[in-house]
Amino acid sequence: MIDLDFTGVADQARLVATGAVSARELVEHALARIRRLDPALNAFVGVLDETALAEADLRDAAAPENRGPLHGVPIAIKDENDVAGLPTTYGGAAFTTPARQDGEIVRRLREAGAVIVGKTRMPEFGIWPWTETSAGGYTRNPWDPLRSTAGSSGGTAAAVASGMVAAGIGGDGGGSIRLPSSYCGLFGLKCRRGRTSAAPNAHLWRSLGVIGPLTRSVEDSALIYDAITGSTPLDAWRADPLPITLTEAYRTEPRPLRIAVAEHGGVRGLRADDETLAALHATADALRELGHTVIDVEPDYPNTALPFTVQVAAGVADEAARAEHPALLEHRTRTLLALTRPLRSRAPWAERTGIEAGRRFAASFFAEHDLLLMPTTASPAVPIGQLDGLGALAASQKATKASGFTALWNVLGNPAAAIPSGLSREGLPLSVQLVGRPDGEPDIIRVSAQLERARPWAQRRPAVS
Repeated sequence: MIDLDFTGVADQARLVATGAVSARELVEHALARIRRLDPALNAFVGVLDETALAEADLRDAAAPENRGPLHGVPIAIKDENDVAGLPTTYGGAAFTTPARQDGEIVRRLREAGAVIVGKTRMPEFGIWPWTETSAGGYTRNPWDPLRSTAGSSGGTAAAVASGMVAAGIGGDGGGSIRLPSSYCGLFGLKCRRGRTSAAPNAHLWRSLGVIGPLTRSVEDSALIYDAITGSTPLDAWRADPLPITLTEAYRTEPRPLRIAVAEHGGVRGLRADDETLAALHATADALRELGHTVIDVEPDYPNTALPFTVQVAAGVADEAARAEHPALLEHRTRTLLALTRPLRSRAPWAERTGIEAGRRFAASFFAEHDLLLMPTTASPAVPIGQLDGLGALAASQKATKASGFTALWNVLGNPAAAIPSGLSREGLPLSVQLVGRPDGEPDIIRVSAQLERARPWAQRRPAVS
């Protein structure tokens, strides 16, 4: 008997390739776990039971030469990505018409052999770093259902952390892959700007957003990125191809690197709690033991608050303009749109300013350091209900602090990964963030894999699993 509950993407693909398990068995197992666990967690907005099983049968019937690297693996999709036959709701109630065809990321996943099992919850338009909506309620953390999954890829994080699926797709415009990964004990790499496609849209929140996976292991993230990386003529931002695949990077030991450690992020006065900082310095010690040169620093971060705010405002307005039923947008969303209307014309300036700040920071800081280690979040998972009773302005101020270690890297465009770094006294996941130079994904993957081998985390099982 094979225990599939916490089998990762790479292992599932190997099981299908060797005939030990069929694609249908994998999908049936995922659907059974979704039925059992999702009522407690509220991770999914829609599940493709019969469609996913039919797709699995097609995978099982495929000839060996037509099988891709993700053949038969069930994957969940954040509900800002088009999946044919389901509405793309962006977390709210204002969209009801099913998408006619898959978005580019979903198309690439299917081309690689993955089976799409459903769509996961998010805050409306991904605005807030907590997955709580009027339409869908709270999404709950598998480690403690009274805690938040963060956001905006909170539904994907809950599904992956609980073992409903081995991996899911998220998006990150201010921390939305890394924040949920931090709260839920996952590995979450935000790739460089332009590394993955937003098509059929030209961009995700202007120059801020990228689409990528949340996984339990580093290998699984590398494998999925290799399947989805690349741009289309529709994309506003395009990154030059990397010299190696991320799977090749995963399998290669890094050379000794210069790693800077910083306790502070891009928001003045924000400080992580003692447990988070202890985990940060324990990770730094582990990196020293692995042969890297690790030094404490206080980076001179650029002030990116206004370029970030302008691009969020413009990005949310872009998505809200697609709403079929604008009256059903959340009140907080409509208020935010009204408050930020004067800012939106400055979006081209904000894009240019952020990109130029990224070039300057790379030329200075990353001329002396290969990687930067810092907190991902200021604390372990906070209680659910973070938006209760808050208007748009108060929620925005609170959200700025919640993403204070992550949003800077969306403005500058650097790749950055949330890496599990232990458990708090209350048994909640802790996380560190590893930031690279603009094409630094291979170094991030190599060093993350080193840490994973030294301090394994992927088989930890939360309370609701």
